[in-house]
Amino acid sequence: MSADGFDRRDFLKRTGSLGAGVALAGKALAKARGKVNPGRVLGANDRINIGLIGCGGRGSSDARTFTKYAQAHNNACQIVAVCDVYEKRKREQAELYKAKGSLDYREVLAMPDVDAVIVATPDHWHARIALDAMDQGKDVYLEKPMCHTIKEAKQLIDTVRETKRVLQVGSQTTSADQWWKAKKAIADGMIGKMIMSQGSYHRNSIEGEWNYPIDADAGPDGKGENYIDWKTWLGPAPARPWDADRFFRFRKYWDYSGGIATDLFFHVVAPLNICWDKPQYPWKVMASGGKYAFPNDREVPDTFHLLAEYPEGHSVVLSSSMANSQHIPGLIRGHEGTIIMVEHGMFEGATPNITVRPEIVRLQNHQRGTFPDYKFGRDEFKISVDQYDAMQAHIGNFLDCMRTRQKPHLDVETAAHAQVLISLSVDSYRDGRVKYWDEKNWKAVDKPVKA
Repeated sequence: MSADGFDRRDFLKRTGSLGAGVALAGKALAKARGKVNPGRVLGANDRINIGLIGCGGRGSSDARTFTKYAQAHNNACQIVAVCDVYEKRKREQAELYKAKGSLDYREVLAMPDVDAVIVATPDHWHARIALDAMDQGKDVYLEKPMCHTIKEAKQLIDTVRETKRVLQVGSQTTSADQWWKAKKAIADGMIGKMIMSQGSYHRNSIEGEWNYPIDADAGPDGKGENYIDWKTWLGPAPARPWDADRFFRFRKYWDYSGGIATDLFFHVVAPLNICWDKPQYPWKVMASGGKYAFPNDREVPDTFHLLAEYPEGHSVVLSSSMANSQHIPGLIRGHEGTIIMVEHGMFEGATPNITVRPEIVRLQNHQRGTFPDYKFGRDEFKISVDQYDAMQAHIGNFLDCMRTRQKPHLDVETAAHAQVLISLSVDSYRDGRVKYWDEKNWKAVDKPVKA
């Protein structure tokens, strides 16, 4: 069954009950919209209780960084519950944080003392768990990509609006200072009319990207800590026999991931949407690439390129390969100047400043200069960028917003603009054709949509 056709009632039928606690959780999650749990009202000094759902590499890293933040900020939060379909991972994280452990995420959502959840599962489970969590009155730190399908992005937007929960998407680079400085520079007119944004995400490895280690004894027939609930892990994805490569290396497969586009381009597109005057949806998207270095061990390409056009008259060009590590600068071009946010090209990397480079143009008399009314001078100049740990800032922003009920840095709507672009690029690559965005009907189409 496709992710778009998957719902909570179907999940309950397919996975059954794991005890009275899960049964009660299932009833709660099946409640009609409008009867959602409002959640606990947090005071300024209340410690926030976090449930970790997904205890793999990213989830365990998130738990460590939330704990690090708490240690530096008067124990602002704590991990009180963990969940994973792999017994070993669940046990390790539960013991580490002296937390309650479960193989079923619904048990975590049913805990009244859990205020928020970190969703760090494979991509195809992101939206479903986040939707259920918000229905249960939980705020959500939702790892990137925000979801697996375009339809799920709309469901998340609608549910945040309806439940009034705080949802922060976990592309932590969006809390770095350079994007907000670039946003102000563009708003102040330093580059004039925006023409094009460009970026890249390149890296290289001998064994091939996402070929993580496989625990040989783990699986649905594993005993004790080697047990994996494979049926639940598949969830909304098509049913298939146990495949250790798919479980441990899910980012190589279309059923659970969009490869480079969803894993890495999200870190490029999300901050671009912050830099721009306002988040925007593309109207036209094209993608290309291929399996050039690792042709036989994955479905997704190891090299991927994206070109998109926007209704207000600018484009986005993104380049990426998992077989070559040389980046191109991350910048935004305007008619009157260029803002270079990351000279080294790594959108997650620290930078001491952004650079504004005025356009030197040819005048009628063949001399060269800036535009006559350009008020920022002819010379390139730097704008300093505050240096801090973006991940800690992103977590801090999420926890602060839980108390104030304000919109976080990477809120659901800004993230949806990034998600739609990268999902359209995946559709374009897989279908071998240009994709157009039909916002009214919230779907990809093969012909331009009339204004």
